Amino acid sequence: MTRKILVTSALPYANGAIHLGHLVEYIQTDIWVRFQKMRGNTCHYVCADDTHGTPIMLRAEKEGITPEQLIARVWQEHHDDFAAFHVAFDNYGSTNSNETKEFAQGIYRTLKAEDLIEVRSIEQFYDPVKNLFLPDRFIKGECPKCHAKDQYGDNCEVCGAAYAPTELIAPYSAVSGAKPELRSSDHYFFKLSDQRCQAFLRQWTKSGSLQPEAANKMQEWLGAEGESKLTDWDISRDAPYFGFEIPDAPGKYFYVWLDAPVGYMGSFKQLCAKQGIAFDDYWGPDSDAELYHFIGKDILYFHALFWPAMLRHAGYRTPTKLFAHGFLTVNGAKMSKSRGTFITAASYLKRLNPEWLRYYYAAKLNGSMEDIDLSLDDFIAKVNSDLIGKYVNIASRCAGFIGKRFAGKLGSVDATATAEFETTYKAGEIALSFENRDYGRALREIMRLADVANLYIAANKPWEMAKQEGRETDLHTVCSTALTLFRDLTLYLKPVLPKLAEQVEAFLNIPALAWTDDWSPLAAGHAINEYQHLMTRIEPKQVDAMVEENRQSLEPTPTPAPTRHAEHQQHEATTDEVKTATPDYITIDDFAKVDLRIARIISANHVEGADKLLRLELDIGEAKPRQVFAGIKSAYDPATLVGRMTVMVTNLAPRKMKFGLSEGMVLAASGDAPGLFILSPDAGAQPGMKVK
Repeated sequence: MTRKILVTSALPYANGAIHLGHLVEYIQTDIWVRFQKMRGNTCHYVCADDTHGTPIMLRAEKEGITPEQLIARVWQEHHDDFAAFHVAFDNYGSTNSNETKEFAQGIYRTLKAEDLIEVRSIEQFYDPVKNLFLPDRFIKGECPKCHAKDQYGDNCEVCGAAYAPTELIAPYSAVSGAKPELRSSDHYFFKLSDQRCQAFLRQWTKSGSLQPEAANKMQEWLGAEGESKLTDWDISRDAPYFGFEIPDAPGKYFYVWLDAPVGYMGSFKQLCAKQGIAFDDYWGPDSDAELYHFIGKDILYFHALFWPAMLRHAGYRTPTKLFAHGFLTVNGAKMSKSRGTFITAASYLKRLNPEWLRYYYAAKLNGSMEDIDLSLDDFIAKVNSDLIGKYVNIASRCAGFIGKRFAGKLGSVDATATAEFETTYKAGEIALSFENRDYGRALREIMRLADVANLYIAANKPWEMAKQEGRETDLHTVCSTALTLFRDLTLYLKPVLPKLAEQVEAFLNIPALAWTDDWSPLAAGHAINEYQHLMTRIEPKQVDAMVEENRQSLEPTPTPAPTRHAEHQQHEATTDEVKTATPDYITIDDFAKVDLRIARIISANHVEGADKLLRLELDIGEAKPRQVFAGIKSAYDPATLVGRMTVMVTNLAPRKMKFGLSEGMVLAASGDAPGLFILSPDAGAQPGMKVK
């Protein structure tokens, strides 16, 4: 039975170039979509540029153009990059479209009618020169913990501390340099804390729509049955802002994260108009279609909580499944401009074949949320070994004999040699691996079969047969059999290597390969075309030149303008990682001055009026627990922290805050990507133990 499937990828932000980290997701999605289409399923793949928010507005102003001009230019750049990597969207739109606007406003009106929208006043920093409210990452100042200068308003990149922007010392606007003012403003909230939302999300979490690790994370966010842990979601921003105005709320705009996922609907609506598809067949509450979102694990919170709750209570269907993937590292580390490993799609394409990267990513992906690493040396070795040494080698060793000795026509096929390929095809294990997005497993099996084919060729030595009298029939059979095996390998690789597969189809003179239920060898007498070289090896100097071209000076550079992270808190490996050549070392005596102790979190609570802080009570083996205010609210639900062991600085001078006295500091890790991760000791550590 033919399946009806709608697939989306997360929307790239229109404030920067597509880089190799982005491409993990789009290549993963494209492979899956191509596989579904080869199976004969009706599968639509849509995406769009995410175009709203303060960063877009400010960048356009800096360039002296309108936001609309900026997003049109970036849209074309993104579109061209994706096309070059053979990512085949059925529609690639923009969130700044009439379709997305209509859906966003319609969803809002329905939620409001359902009493799921609330207006309340909040305090924010305001830039009196630019006349706009500032997101946290547009506020800079001195870190309140380590006193490093020029730190962002949400966390310190020197000591890793998290804090509220109001805690910065001598704060200033990263936009104008002016001292920001605290001002009140009415904001609109989606009442995610409403029991209707919480009850639905508990049920949806258990419906099989999430990977196991994502479902576990949802349980942390939701808490135990009967708890009310979710907080309401601020869905508005004040003018000036580039986005859609909220109905009946002049000067108020939808926060970009509200209309970003709605962009899936807007883009699909455009496809419906072009192809005559019934929109409600895929998005209506009674839809029997399958809806899949491919996303990075960093935006799981938005897609697993806000998005399904919005859809449910606005009268639409919810996703069949979310497929979350991990991040990309290069040579075992985060992408780095100083090391030349922050590589854009355009930079890669100057020297390297895009299908090399598609193959390497596929070999690493297993359908989980694990991070994957692009080891450049392994990349060279694997592509050269698998694609050139194993796969292409089959055709290059045998095709010439068919053309020169047999007028380009195939002979009979050795059924014994093809039996394993026929059995594998009918067993469907490779197809199942593609279906489960376990591409690594699929490619391992495909390369095993490539080894089988090469062993067959090596055992029969057609180059020697060609020199022997009376071996014409044997030579014809061996080469024809090898090309049938090559045909099968191409079928399996086609979702990963679509352009190479097209070349093979033209060479073998066969229709477009499809994943049907039948298997048969290439027929005797079938005419093939002259063999043309299919793919070259990667030369290490090509990769070295690409890295060198992307390497930036280690000299300190000005802080870059805020990017998508400022509005979206979405994974972007964009930090320059600029460091001085000589680090500031400390002595062992300096380190000994810091009293680090194991602490057990005995209570954790929200702090009324604090956007970033949680109030923790910590047992460090003293008669009375310590109170600490930690800026980890964005990363942790309080209930998930109770009972956990962590590490605390105990001899930090107590600090009087407006919420109370903070008597130490909890240690947490952070990096370029959003997220804070409190440190935990190994099993067996007890409260009060000294860390040394």
